[in-house]
Amino acid sequence: MDVTAIGEILIDLTQTGINEAGVPQFSANPGGAPANVAVAASRLGARTAFLGKVGNDGFGVYLRQVLENNHVDSRGVRTGETHTSMAIVSIDETGERSFRFVRGADRDLPPEGVDEDEVLKSKILHFGSVSLTAGLSRNATIFAARTAHRHGGLVSYDPNYRPALWASQAEASEWMTIPLPLVDIIKLSEEELPLLTGVSDLEEGSRILEERGVSLVMITLGGKGAFCRWQGETWRQPGIPVKVADTNGAGDTFLGAVLSRLCLRGERPLEGLTRSELKDIVAFANQAAAVTCSRSGAIPAMPSLEDIENLKQNFARF
Repeated sequence: MDVTAIGEILIDLTQTGINEAGVPQFSANPGGAPANVAVAASRLGARTAFLGKVGNDGFGVYLRQVLENNHVDSRGVRTGETHTSMAIVSIDETGERSFRFVRGADRDLPPEGVDEDEVLKSKILHFGSVSLTAGLSRNATIFAARTAHRHGGLVSYDPNYRPALWASQAEASEWMTIPLPLVDIIKLSEEELPLLTGVSDLEEGSRILEERGVSLVMITLGGKGAFCRWQGETWRQPGIPVKVADTNGAGDTFLGAVLSRLCLRGERPLEGLTRSELKDIVAFANQAAAVTCSRSGAIPAMPSLEDIENLKQNFARF
């Protein structure tokens, strides 16, 4: 297996417009950041699996089917008695999102529910910070990350900050930094950098993360691309201009694209990686994220390799 993701899979009730009476309209899209990453990497050629929990309801059946339809191994998805979790995603006129959560089964994955063999046979174990917020899933996530780290696997982390899920920003900052000693690859936004490092400056913040043991630091900058630190060097990778329909899932697509390309390098994806190689990988990830931004939804908007090739050809005409 190339990438195994652990964490939340849920329904994104995503605003799609407003009807003639001024009432917001929503679609029930599949989502959840770690699940998004697994699907994005799979669509771009990686072998992926997902570990998590859904409810014993129609949404849970649907989400499991979405994983299978996207060739993500779903054998590690457990079914609980509580309902499948939901995120209500509202979108403003610029395509930016706001979230409200109705938590359910995703919080209740216990450590003994983690398929340890799946973790051990994967090149990369990926998780996010939503599963660190509360419940048994906090312990399960840390257990999976420690298992991968202890046995020489790479650990990828997205500290995706959702204020509505934390009692305070201080609590979020504390828990979001706890896993850093286990992490090899991190993807975060400009807004999340101060929560983990105490500083907003990209150079200084990324240096602090590197000092804490993170090998590859990628800070997404929206339409401006990404800031990267690798082996003591930093650079900015330009973004791809597109007409934005919805930014939901763009960061997950970016990270899934990076992980898929890294896994093409063999059993030890970071070993011998050059700056030139990494710049090509991040450029590819920016292209993948641009495709996602040009469409609505998270998983439904994620590109295939053919979609990215079409974007490159259209971009070359201008």
